[in-house]
Amino acid sequence: MSAFKPLVFSGVQPTGNLHLGNYLGAIRRWVELQASHDCIYCVVDLHAITVWQEPAELERSIREVTAAFIASGIDPKRHIVFNQSRVPEHAELAWVFNCVARMGWLNRMTQFKDKAGKDRENASSGLFVYPNLMAADILVYRATHVPVGEDQKQHLELARDIAAKFNHDYSARIAEKGIGVEIAMGEEVVNGYFPLTEPLIEGPATRVMSLKDGAKKMSKSDPSDLSRINLTDDADAISKKIRKAKTDPDALPSEVAGLAGRPEADNLVGIFAALAGRTKGEVLADFGGRPFSEFKPALADLAVDKLGPIAGEMRRILADPAEIDAVLRDGASRAREIASRTMKDVRSIVGLLGD
Repeated sequence: MSAFKPLVFSGVQPTGNLHLGNYLGAIRRWVELQASHDCIYCVVDLHAITVWQEPAELERSIREVTAAFIASGIDPKRHIVFNQSRVPEHAELAWVFNCVARMGWLNRMTQFKDKAGKDRENASSGLFVYPNLMAADILVYRATHVPVGEDQKQHLELARDIAAKFNHDYSARIAEKGIGVEIAMGEEVVNGYFPLTEPLIEGPATRVMSLKDGAKKMSKSDPSDLSRINLTDDADAISKKIRKAKTDPDALPSEVAGLAGRPEADNLVGIFAALAGRTKGEVLADFGGRPFSEFKPALADLAVDKLGPIAGEMRRILADPAEIDAVLRDGASRAREIASRTMKDVRSIVGLLGD
């Protein structure tokens, strides 16, 4: 083997409705990556159960996320779409990584601290080792690139640390088996099995904030449905939510600098820019000096134009759960072809007897 084959991996948890922030921040980018990379997109249902999920609701959400992928333009025939739990090699490699990762590394993960809150002793152990499973998700396919947002950068850094330690600890064994490649790790070159996966930086991040509070990220866990635009919302719902979105009393500024200290205005202008494929400056060149009573209808029309077809296609796909399940089974079968080869090698490297 002379090099790692370029491959993109990413995933979404099936917890709650997918919304505009998920689309602009991740899924739209995934659609674009299909033109330049081989891609594996996963519904990470094992991650979801690190906190309690109502089983029937989890089943529904897995299918809904899959429908959102397809409706947004991800092609499950050219690329791979599946749900994580159908490929047991994710969990098997995660256990190996539990034995590679250090407690000190996991203790530094800020997401565990955020999600566990003050009652950390009552959090599931799965939530604590969640980053090791994420590393396994990526590395069981030896993925070379992962599109990441700000909230996942630390986890990708951990995946790189785990890959580096595995490669270093087992370098002699990997060379003996003849199944590695030379990897530079600082000034040292080792025979490694796993790539040091690189982040795919998306340029200026599309960070979509709540429609009710421009200082909070748009979230599917927010109790107010008016805080977000769900990908399943119809035209009336989209228009209503934008009409009711929080703003301030001033007109829109004519320059981007004028958005400073105006989080709601900045958010709505950013959403318009992202949906239109323009910069905030270009949007303000058209709407600067105009009141929100003129800007909001234009934003609503644009959002309906861009998101309405996705919502309609999602409803069509969700009407046939058997077809969604067929897509997931096919994707899992293709994913396992890759993952099973990786785990065969890993067992041999570590010294576990098996096939």
